Amino acid sequence: MNYYNEIKKELIDNEVYKKIKDYSKNKYELERYYNVGKLLVEAQGGEVRAKYGDGLIKEYSRKLTIELGKGYTTSVLKRMRQFYLIIQKGATLSHLSWSHYVELLMLNDINKINYYVNMVINQNLSVRELRNRIRLSEYERLLQNTKNKLIKSEDDNISDFIKHPIIIENIYNTLDITEKMLKNAILENIEDFLMELGKGFTFIKSEYRIKLGDRYNYIDILLFNIEFNCYVVVELKVTELRKEHIGQIMLYMNYIDEHIKKINHNKTIGIIICKYNNEYVIRYCYNNNIYETTYELI
Repeated sequence: MNYYNEIKKELIDNEVYKKIKDYSKNKYELERYYNVGKLLVEAQGGEVRAKYGDGLIKEYSRKLTIELGKGYTTSVLKRMRQFYLIIQKGATLSHLSWSHYVELLMLNDINKINYYVNMVINQNLSVRELRNRIRLSEYERLLQNTKNKLIKSEDDNISDFIKHPIIIENIYNTLDITEKMLKNAILENIEDFLMELGKGFTFIKSEYRIKLGDRYNYIDILLFNIEFNCYVVVELKVTELRKEHIGQIMLYMNYIDEHIKKINHNKTIGIIICKYNNEYVIRYCYNNNIYETTYELI
């Protein structure tokens, strides 16, 4: 087989197709680049040899540049080869743009790649948004149990995609902040905060007022989760998690269940976001509907 001619044909076909069938160009482009990657691996004598010998790619790049013009540098051809190899190892081949996959090619964990592929699909992430998620180590901040569920394609629950820690943009010039300052920082970027919590969260109100006896209390942030059909009470603490924090949020959750929740809603859950966790409080005050995480200001 003349591998060079086959590669050139795939790339020419792709350029022609992009001009006449724009609506499906992502799918066609990925198929062509996958084929080019496969041909490059075969031309270099298989996957093992392909890792070490780039002389052939340099030669193909030089000839393609002369015959087809700019755009086929050695780096571009190496990406196509790498694209083929990660798909062979189990990465999801979806109709993302090639630019999305270029970002993902920098990752070395197939499970991590598949996580971000699903995020791009489910949340319609732009390349810039994907790059930012990767930069903030979103996958690494998932609990190991969540990662195991993703690998095994098991059902998830509302707590699975809460990040540990939650990343919050610091709008102040100090790390010594009050709970009010922390809440303001969250509200300044509420969409990012909801994404940090996971999927299906919608904002209802901050400082949500409830009346307990003859006194008013205020829930820091009240959310509703559309996917899991329940209210979500969020309490913010700039200290270590304490046992009284558990009692406080349980009081608020019970109020929402009794006075706000409709009969078709699931039971309210609580999320405590604190500066430091406390394994003893978590261990001895365990509640199935209360989740804890920490925050980090950046």
